[in-house]
Amino acid sequence: MATIDEQIQAIEEEIFNTQKNKATEHHIGKLKAKIAKLKAQQELQKIKGAGGGKGYYVKKSGDATVALVGYPSVGKSSLLNRLTGSDAEVASYQFTTLEVIPGVMDYKGAKIQILDMPGIIKGASRGKGRGREVITAARAADIILLMGDVYNYRIDVLERELYDAGIRLDKVPPDIHLSPSDKGGITVRNTVPLTKMTEIEISEILRAYGIVNGIITIREDIDTETLVDFLAGNRIYVPQLAVINKIDLEYDDVREDIKNTIGRDFIPLSVEKDIGVEELKELIYDTLGFIRVYLKPQRGKADMKDPLVILEDSTVRTVCEHLHRDFVRLFRYAKVWGKSAKFPGQSVGLNHVLADEDVLMIVVKGK
Repeated sequence: MATIDEQIQAIEEEIFNTQKNKATEHHIGKLKAKIAKLKAQQELQKIKGAGGGKGYYVKKSGDATVALVGYPSVGKSSLLNRLTGSDAEVASYQFTTLEVIPGVMDYKGAKIQILDMPGIIKGASRGKGRGREVITAARAADIILLMGDVYNYRIDVLERELYDAGIRLDKVPPDIHLSPSDKGGITVRNTVPLTKMTEIEISEILRAYGIVNGIITIREDIDTETLVDFLAGNRIYVPQLAVINKIDLEYDDVREDIKNTIGRDFIPLSVEKDIGVEELKELIYDTLGFIRVYLKPQRGKADMKDPLVILEDSTVRTVCEHLHRDFVRLFRYAKVWGKSAKFPGQSVGLNHVLADEDVLMIVVKGK
């Protein structure tokens, strides 16, 4: 019996060989729906196949988490040590790191957790080299830092492994809304022209996922993969940075070769020579998108010298959880001065989204 990959390949060949016109539109839609269903089965098999092995669990700490994902022996442990002052084992042979090793980088008032992950290899998303455990741990990160060196710089292969594991780098969730119903069939509503899919294809893929009634509202020009990502419901969307280590050992036109091979820009780095490390710290900080919030006591002035550093789009609840675990339970109201306030001293609740340089006063029960 043909494997799922073989079945998908056969259907893709049929689509390629089918003339595209109005008469074949419905047939092509069904074929794409079959591929979507097969890929869903494939993912389910991956999840089941991941069971029984040892997993990696690292308690998140600090204000944000960065996962170092790369090939074995490209300098991830050395970079962790340089960024955080940790003492991870470093050696010249592969697979020195066998567990996830955490460290904390203090930078501009933010405490950023850095995770040194075991090296992954091609086929990691299918479980090779304990790849599933590494990728599972990476899914919880706020940034993924892809790392290679001048001898092993196929960052694009790492991207593909993460993509196959449901991690979408430098993307945002698709702007799609689905309202299931008990009857009426499928209605497709779009606020922008759809140039990559037809309504028939969309409807067929929805049926492949067991949705036969409902309204789907689409606010961007989606393709099949984007719709499947939305329906799968288990995708992770996270920013990324790409670094190439040992750049001090570069030879000939290796930088140009790297850029041409991976098809993108990267950060040149030499951990050993301390080249590019400070620039990388700044880039990590900027990419995470921190804001500063100044805390004000009820009967005093705000501390404008020592702000609380938190991620963009954080709420009053985020600050309460950061300050003390009881603050949410005892919360009464808060007052905000700054960009997020409609007027100075606006009273807000736990779900109010804060902006950079806001002044915040939190009032709890018993105060």
